[in-house]
Amino acid sequence: MLKTRILTSIVLIPGFLAALFLLPDFYWSLLMLLLIGIGLWEWAVMSRFSHWGKIAYVSTAMLAGVAVIAGVGGESVLYLQEYTIFWGILAAAVFWLLLAPLWLTTRFNLRNVYLLAIAGWFVILPTWLALVSLRRIDPVLLLAIMAAVWIADTAAYFFGKRYGKHKLAPAISPGKTWEGVLGAWFAVTLYGVALTFTFNLDPWLIVALWGITVLSIIGDLLESLVKRQSEVKDSGTLLPGHGGVLDRIDGLTSSLPLAAFFIYFPLYYDVLMGHV
Repeated sequence: MLKTRILTSIVLIPGFLAALFLLPDFYWSLLMLLLIGIGLWEWAVMSRFSHWGKIAYVSTAMLAGVAVIAGVGGESVLYLQEYTIFWGILAAAVFWLLLAPLWLTTRFNLRNVYLLAIAGWFVILPTWLALVSLRRIDPVLLLAIMAAVWIADTAAYFFGKRYGKHKLAPAISPGKTWEGVLGAWFAVTLYGVALTFTFNLDPWLIVALWGITVLSIIGDLLESLVKRQSEVKDSGTLLPGHGGVLDRIDGLTSSLPLAAFFIYFPLYYDVLMGHV
């Protein structure tokens, strides 16, 4: 299993890096939209939508995404995209800071098909918006945030496997332990220290990385809860050793939109306070 995971990563990482640094914004947005579309399909399968329900669910999101990328509707392309990103990221912040913790705490079994559909859009679509907006700021910034999530996830796996004794959320994901969480924080701290000294960055970066680690765990747990309630082990089978796309990006669904939200926070504050 571990060998398969590593081999899959070796194949995927060079392609991802090439796309991140070489593709024009338009094609990067389309590629990430395709990735998110696969994630939405997996969500629809876990939610047990009907066949045509799955098609309608994913198609609606994909058509809306293409409309945003192409600037359909008479608005300028840039204005439409920035408007969508602004409100989409804000909606994600509300979901992950307020609704997701409540969902995890109560372990509420969401059965209503319409609420499941909306929840899936809140979880997955802002990830696409964050991938687009953070890459526009700087591809290195996006990569650094994603690397923090991957480092945390990998460290949590190995520390939990070696030292794990105290369950983090046994009713949601029995394999996750507090020792794994501590291992993730330790590894991310080392990552932050390395970045701070190498690039002469503010040490507060380390605190930000701790926050990203916590958010990635929340995203991971939420997907685990949905899978457990759907009685499936993995969200899909597309990625050998990893499962589905959602299994690979679950930590990013929460951390990327929130990272974008806090980067843009001065703008949100000004707009919501009526200063602009």
